[in-house]
Amino acid sequence: MPNRFTLALALICLAGPLAAQDMAGAADHPIVTRYPGSVIRWTAKLNHLAYRLPIGPVTGYRQVAKGLDVEGQVTRIYYTLDGTARTDDEVYRNYRTAFERGGFEILSAGYVPAGRRGPDVGGPTHREALYQANPWNDARGAVNEMARGSATSGGGGVIMARKARGADTAYVVVTVYRFRADRISTLVDVIEVSAAETGLVTVDAAAIRAGMAADGRVVLDGLFFDTNAATLQAASAATLAQIATFLKSAPDQRFFVVGHTDATGTFEHNQRLSADRAAAVVEALVRDHGIARARLVPHGVGPLVPAATNATDVGRGRNRRVELVAQ
Repeated sequence: MPNRFTLALALICLAGPLAAQDMAGAADHPIVTRYPGSVIRWTAKLNHLAYRLPIGPVTGYRQVAKGLDVEGQVTRIYYTLDGTARTDDEVYRNYRTAFERGGFEILSAGYVPAGRRGPDVGGPTHREALYQANPWNDARGAVNEMARGSATSGGGGVIMARKARGADTAYVVVTVYRFRADRISTLVDVIEVSAAETGLVTVDAAAIRAGMAADGRVVLDGLFFDTNAATLQAASAATLAQIATFLKSAPDQRFFVVGHTDATGTFEHNQRLSADRAAAVVEALVRDHGIARARLVPHGVGPLVPAATNATDVGRGRNRRVELVAQ
């Protein structure tokens, strides 16, 4: 990941590297460094996981009505800052400042001082809602420590931020909490929404045949276009070959090739983009695979027939698709 996306939190210089004290094999995520002096007690990564960002105050028991649902590779890192004169508010403000300076969009943020409960973002009940929505099999008890108190517990805060990085979008959730007088705990979750979108899922001739028999239509997974353009990428070649194999096995059938987009941008732009992408697929099949042009009719419907919600990155990704539909 390019260094320009790394959030430099070294606003306070402390002497001496602390890597030897980290959990074996642990390291900061490239997108966000630790608060100086912190030690990684536990970290884990899952290649694909659903994650809910509870945006806004608590509206019910461990519930936040307003939220953002994303999916992708999730990295969780649990830090502790022990025996320091720094305050939890100071650690929280350093992270927030780093996000703002790094060009991240702050989706939700809040700090609640010691002794105050209530629904506010960053407070104890809000953090409980965050952990309830995103449980983790954590043998080291990181989330348990963040969620429970001690006789000398202090304040805490939560920051949820987002940044588009060209091919994907990164979400970062940072929770800061003074667990006890001599320990400030920080939990960092990084969600990279494109991590599971590796092009491993494609469609083959048998799957197209089965879809047509069952529904008269099939989504052509494995077609990749340049961003906001109708240019087919080289990674689409294997899928195009499978589509051609199916078409040659059913020479008397005719089909619509239908392009779809998400709802981002104007309707006119999306309508044109979806039609252009459908036409590009037809052109590739005719030019490179010898399919008769008369058998394929390209058409674009823009965002009019969504397959999922347009409120999440995952949903928008599902909505950007091309389908083969029997005439």
